[in-house]
Amino acid sequence: MPRSINNPRSRAVFKISAVDDQEKFKPLPPPPGPYPYRLDIKKVLPDLAAGKMVFHMAGDTGGLTSPVFKHQVANEMIKQYGGSVPPGDRPQFFFHLGDVVYNYGQAEEYQPQFFEPYAHYPGPIFAIAGNHDADISPLDTNPPKSLDAFMKVFCNTQLQPIDFAGDSTPKTNGQPNVYWTLKTPLADIIGLYSNVPRFGAITGEQKAWFIEELKNSAKKPGERALILCLHHAPYSADTNHGSSIHMQRLLNEAFEEAKVLPDIVFSGHVHNYQRFSKTYPNGKVVPFIIAGAGGFADLHKIAQPGDPEFSDDSKLLDGVELQSFCDHAHGFLKISVEKTAGRFAIDGAYYTISAMDDNSSQASVFDLFTVKIGDY
Repeated sequence: MPRSINNPRSRAVFKISAVDDQEKFKPLPPPPGPYPYRLDIKKVLPDLAAGKMVFHMAGDTGGLTSPVFKHQVANEMIKQYGGSVPPGDRPQFFFHLGDVVYNYGQAEEYQPQFFEPYAHYPGPIFAIAGNHDADISPLDTNPPKSLDAFMKVFCNTQLQPIDFAGDSTPKTNGQPNVYWTLKTPLADIIGLYSNVPRFGAITGEQKAWFIEELKNSAKKPGERALILCLHHAPYSADTNHGSSIHMQRLLNEAFEEAKVLPDIVFSGHVHNYQRFSKTYPNGKVVPFIIAGAGGFADLHKIAQPGDPEFSDDSKLLDGVELQSFCDHAHGFLKISVEKTAGRFAIDGAYYTISAMDDNSSQASVFDLFTVKIGDY
């Protein structure tokens, strides 16, 4: 049970004094692709192997101050494509968990915060939008619509050049909507869009789509793993945000109506690493993982037990155990999904970044986990 400091916390928390700013909800842009908003990864990576898939995950990579952190994370991810890594262990793409840029989602923020750090990332980058990607500056005299820039970068099905990419030559991957499913040979990766409010907000239309995607993924049991991604973390023990009751209710209601549970859930929003396990009534244990320390300078601490500002006395948090956390270093995930004889294994490694004396950086494994799917 790796710990970053001497903190025995084992439960998620709700932040008592947090303001629920649901009035910040922004209308969603029209989807550029057809319903049911699925993208076959083979259109982007036609040579993706059938037996094993490896990819990066991180959220909250942008930032306006102390840019060294976002560059360190990007550089260490790029290194894992290098010759010293066995071919079967090299990542094939990056799935971003939201907050690509700060503090607002204007087009001019993408060059210094995203295009520059990831200019040499060898694989395609997919993404879900975070609250900062979708927010609009109140001081902008000619404000764009929410997610205008994000949609041009990640969801432009015309595959045309991005006019604010500077000297970079990124290519959009044609994501069909701001909420969507990445179909791969080994996993369905469902990406939800949880909007601008501090604890997230998802409309009934997206919820209905989500329930249908859960059902669709379960039609052929044993064919693919089911991975769920959403920016706002349903469970967290941090002192900045805490858990989101809105995301908990959304997931619980959707899982109950679909009669389907994912194999693992990933989030960002909170600027640290946390790994929870939640045991459902049917006995299935689902990991809920936060990987939101992808570059934003300020990290979020884990609440000490007994702090009256962060309550863990709620039945909504029962059955959810904090198994590992790191709140002192930036980092990223490397995930592999492998299938053999009808069995799946999702293996995860969380890497933290250390600065070296020569001003370079080094990534080292902080936490390892495995999710076994099938008849083991």
